[in-house]
Amino acid sequence: MVSRVTGFVRDIFIAALLGAGPLAEIFVIAFRLPNLFRRLFAEGAFNAAFVPLFSERLEAEGLPAALEFAGRILSVLLAFLTAFTVLSMVFMPGLVLAIAQGFSADADKFDQAVHYARIAFPYLFFISLLSLFAGVLNATGRFLAAAFAPVLLNLVLIGAALLSLMMSGAPLDYLIWGVSLAGLVQFVLVVVAARRAGLKVPLRAPRMNADTRRFFTLVVPGILAAGIGQINLLIGTSIATGQAGAAAWLYYADRLYQLPMGVIGVALAVALLPDLTRRIARADHAGARASQDLAVTLAMLLTLPAAFGLYVLADPIINVLFERGAFTPADTEATASALRYFCLGLPAFVLVRALQPSFFARQDTRSPMIDGAVGVAANITLSLALFSQMGHLAIALATAVAGWLTLLLMLVRLWRRDHWRPGGAVMRALGVQCVGALVMAAALGQVVQNWALLADFATLAFGARAGVLAGLVVLGAGVFAIVCFIGGGLADLRALRDPARLHRRP
Repeated sequence: MVSRVTGFVRDIFIAALLGAGPLAEIFVIAFRLPNLFRRLFAEGAFNAAFVPLFSERLEAEGLPAALEFAGRILSVLLAFLTAFTVLSMVFMPGLVLAIAQGFSADADKFDQAVHYARIAFPYLFFISLLSLFAGVLNATGRFLAAAFAPVLLNLVLIGAALLSLMMSGAPLDYLIWGVSLAGLVQFVLVVVAARRAGLKVPLRAPRMNADTRRFFTLVVPGILAAGIGQINLLIGTSIATGQAGAAAWLYYADRLYQLPMGVIGVALAVALLPDLTRRIARADHAGARASQDLAVTLAMLLTLPAAFGLYVLADPIINVLFERGAFTPADTEATASALRYFCLGLPAFVLVRALQPSFFARQDTRSPMIDGAVGVAANITLSLALFSQMGHLAIALATAVAGWLTLLLMLVRLWRRDHWRPGGAVMRALGVQCVGALVMAAALGQVVQNWALLADFATLAFGARAGVLAGLVVLGAGVFAIVCFIGGGLADLRALRDPARLHRRP
């Protein structure tokens, strides 16, 4: 949560300094390129492949053997990242063209995007190495350092923004250089935390053996499986660069709907994967299903009100957070519209995150990869088909549809294999949560439409706008909680802790 709060502060500065114009679009592309590879490889595929293998070695042979395995992976990873980073810097024009095809019509914008992307790209090198040490910490039950590392990125970029204001310099230069610096700072933090915990990963000469081949066999399909949302967003961004301002609008909207994705989906997935891996290794299949039940129910308890709330309150939220400086009322309207479409797919993407560990813990990265590929194909098709009519909104809508399609395919696989089937307590809890979210949205909608104060919301002082928005959030949360309490959803959640009651079918 601290990471997300500081992330919003960071984006408030970025919006005020860059708005949604050409400089903002260049920043989005330059920042998104290393972040794309980070989320695909470092956060997603790496954890999906490394944590189960490390945990398996830890359970079977003990910590020294597990750290030796991590050292062999580190050596190959270091060699790969060095080569990949150098090649990417050389061929950066092609990479920028791939994710920002609309920039090709403006030579100056394209050249600037290539220049700044080269400056930011070393961030990927540091953050990918960080992921190995974070995986070691997570697999041994130590989550704090890895969870705090993203906060440092936000703090460094906030500092860069403030420094640009103090020095009256070009904000884009300060922000982009801050990205690479932040990667180094994050890497140092996690390495120091691992060493203080007695988890010293030895560095060996890079060579391929049975362990490393097995690891990369899992990583390659995991790149797609764990990065479905990012691949969809990348495709959307590339298409959206054909519309002025669209890449920036989608970036700001994405940042908001990524809040519950990061706080709920990613956090649950990170905590759930080691637990499921240990349970499956011990043949505790009932315990694994129990953990999955609880994860899904908790995920939706937090995601459904967030999705409905963001949908109804999109305009005042964007206004309060971003509408200042270079960010105009027109930018608020365009960003809020995109956010609403993203919200339609939010529950699906969080559930995909919550269900992926059921595959990864069984060392199956291929099945989610196939499901994700179908979703990506649907996203491309819809984005291209609708962009001429809907503009940037087509990207958000296509992303949402792709999320639900991917989720449906994953649920069918899990059901057929009997790896997870929701029991009666799960279905009752989800039903109550859906009703609560609908009632909450209806209540907030009535207030937004009929409260005279909101008609002049944009003209109020910032403190008044923030206070009104906070009141609406509290009202929505209160309505949702009351409906869940009356409907017995919280009692069903407590029942999920009782294994004897978990798998009664509805």
